[in-house]
Amino acid sequence: MGKIKTKLVKRTAKTLAEKDIGFTDSFEKNKKILGDTMSSKKVRNQIAGFLAREKKKEAKHKEETSSE
Repeated sequence: MGKIKTKLVKRTAKTLAEKDIGFTDSFEKNKKILGDTMSSKKVRNQIAGFLAREKKKEAKHKEETSSE
């Protein structure tokens, strides 16, 4: 499996992230936050995974910029 996500997943994840719902870098926590709001389990898992990966990237970027 690659890391290529559809536009639907990326767009939805970015929209949800802008709402400050409280997503973390944990896939399991993000999956529970999304809960029953998603239409399908597959899409919910893809969005939760994408959000987790983006949060990890943000944390790594902040760490690198603060150490410089």
